[in-house]
Amino acid sequence: MASLSTLFTKPTTPCLPFPNPTRTYFNSPLKFPNPTRIPNTRIQSYKISCALIEPDGGKLVELLVSDEGLRREKKREATATGMPRIKLSRIDVEWVHVISEGWASPLRGFMRENEFLQTLHFNSLRLGDGSIVNMSVPIVLAIDDDAKARIGDERRVALFDGDKPVAILSDIEIYKHNKEERIARTWGTTAPGLPYVEEAIANAGNWLIGGNLELLEPIKYHDGLDRFRLSPAELRSEFERRNADAVFAFQLRNPVHNGHALLMTDTRRRLLEMGYKNPILLLHPLGGYTKADDVPLSWRMKQHEKVLEDGILDPETTVVSIFPSPMHYAGPTEVQWHAKARINAGANFYIVGRDPAGMGHPVEKRDLYDPDHGKKVLSMAPGLERLNILPFKVAAYDKTQNKMAFFDPSRPQDFLFISGTKMRTLAKNGENPPDGFMCPGGWKVLVDYYESLAQSEKAKIPEAVAV
Repeated sequence: MASLSTLFTKPTTPCLPFPNPTRTYFNSPLKFPNPTRIPNTRIQSYKISCALIEPDGGKLVELLVSDEGLRREKKREATATGMPRIKLSRIDVEWVHVISEGWASPLRGFMRENEFLQTLHFNSLRLGDGSIVNMSVPIVLAIDDDAKARIGDERRVALFDGDKPVAILSDIEIYKHNKEERIARTWGTTAPGLPYVEEAIANAGNWLIGGNLELLEPIKYHDGLDRFRLSPAELRSEFERRNADAVFAFQLRNPVHNGHALLMTDTRRRLLEMGYKNPILLLHPLGGYTKADDVPLSWRMKQHEKVLEDGILDPETTVVSIFPSPMHYAGPTEVQWHAKARINAGANFYIVGRDPAGMGHPVEKRDLYDPDHGKKVLSMAPGLERLNILPFKVAAYDKTQNKMAFFDPSRPQDFLFISGTKMRTLAKNGENPPDGFMCPGGWKVLVDYYESLAQSEKAKIPEAVAV
């Protein structure tokens, strides 16, 4: 099979052999088991539809200044005039990327105070027509006292990535950045050691600036992976090209093992049984900020390539793309954001598993969140009523069949649960998991990554000097 390089070179009109919208409801009950669904909290009916789900707000937001002449003029304004400048961090740039492509539709810029407060307190935004859309994580830009003083009464500021103008923020509003309230409401704790907090909030400025965003150039990372970063509009075009009548999204920030693949292929089988003709999988690894001990994106993409090359997933019914959002590790709060963003990309089904977007408690030896709360919250979350939530079926290694299979509680002694920690330990030690746990090519990528990490750490240790 062709490599990712040949399969996924990003064309002007996306046409990806590897892997918009109107509302989709169904008349017959969804047949996926959902033991976590809360009775009477959301009663859905379903019907088969060939159209993609509408983006939140009814129209996909795209904020790139499309006219090249106007774009040049705005760049000149940003660089050659006295327009105040704000220097963006890496995570700020990732949020500009997210906003400008419409992942957060109908949001049109960094949040002003009323949007920030609605997000913190209600996990949703009320639109002008009275409708509600989900919005569970603040998408904000912090500035310090000096920047606030430089801006003064100006109504526009230029956003810079290094020495390059990225965007202009107009009709701005500056308001207080209450970090403690933001952290407590987003994570449910203010315990030290939360990765995103330490990276992006703790040392950030005491003010937030919101306004309307105008993107001056498409965001590129020049890391060899830009061709995989399809925007919501590009994904919708690809789904339409493939005549998808259902799109089911699977987010991951880890390597794909055969249990994941079993879940994804079984989901497609069930959708076909329901009457869909061509359900398409959106395999959507998170590509923004992740904590230091996560496998880096470049290595994960190599591993995903091997999964398709080895036939574990079908390239003809799979679209692989990178989701540009930073990772918060905020559990049930953040998983709503992950689900909402996929609506804007055209997905009407979202697969959710154990402890989505969760992590270990940074201080205590326990999970930070109840592992079942993410899928329970998704079943009740405001503004996500149109999205069909598909909870994981538990997969484990079946020792009698030497492969990953759905857990059978009638014979628990036959199953082996291989945790992420165990998987990483095996890979770090260069050991192999049981046959059938992960495709050999994918496992080799993981072993190679940890070997490269060990070599890098070894190189940092100074050699002893004889005296």
